[in-house]
Amino acid sequence: MSPATSTRPKVALFATCYNDTVWPGTPIATVKVLERLGCEVVFPEAQTCCGQIFTNTGYADEAIPLVRGFVDTFGGYDYVVAPSGSCVGAIREQHHDLAERAGDAALVRRVDTVVPKVYDISEFIIDVLGVTDVGAYFPHRVTFHPTCHSIRVAHVGDRPQRLLQSVRGLTFVELPQATECCGFGGTFSVKNPDVSISMASDKARHVRETGAEVLVAGDNMCLMNIGGVLRRQRAGVRIMHLAEILASTEEDPA
Repeated sequence: MSPATSTRPKVALFATCYNDTVWPGTPIATVKVLERLGCEVVFPEAQTCCGQIFTNTGYADEAIPLVRGFVDTFGGYDYVVAPSGSCVGAIREQHHDLAERAGDAALVRRVDTVVPKVYDISEFIIDVLGVTDVGAYFPHRVTFHPTCHSIRVAHVGDRPQRLLQSVRGLTFVELPQATECCGFGGTFSVKNPDVSISMASDKARHVRETGAEVLVAGDNMCLMNIGGVLRRQRAGVRIMHLAEILASTEEDPA
């Protein structure tokens, strides 16, 4: 596979703090896919959190230094790609407002320059590289959970499903009530555990109805929430990030 562009795109990987801490295999898989598609990928070591967790819980002022850090870290790159529709959505929807809250016109200008370069991995592969078949092979029955932030904030649409349907050997099964929330919602699951468990249990039931071997999503935190219920139910359904499926090949099946 080669990208539609004539030159080799230089891509900065935004791993996201929770992937870096808990699911490092996901950013590694992202690099593998992007390099297979001809990109030059770099990992800026100064990166931290996008600030979403502060903003969403009412600590907007505490998020402003993270916005500054983000533009300092990623301002010099052609593209910034993240394996997280949630974090991409937060950057797009929150960083401009946080910069304005800081009363810093220069920061607002820098944010407005950097934010349009930030993509979820599914958007970047399809919209920038012009590719749907990434050369992956994954001979399993798969269903997909479109996470709330990815479809309602980042607006990735059906790009993840289009990528999955192009994977050789993969049998794609639509998830009933797919756009219903899984109940994670960041601190929502901590503040409202009973409601969260009920929502995740509904989602797990729909996953089981598909007969899928693997549940896929573009955000690991939502996968963790649903996967916890599936594990306790001994449903025998694995959870995997979209990037990990796309990184799979015939020589190295997942």
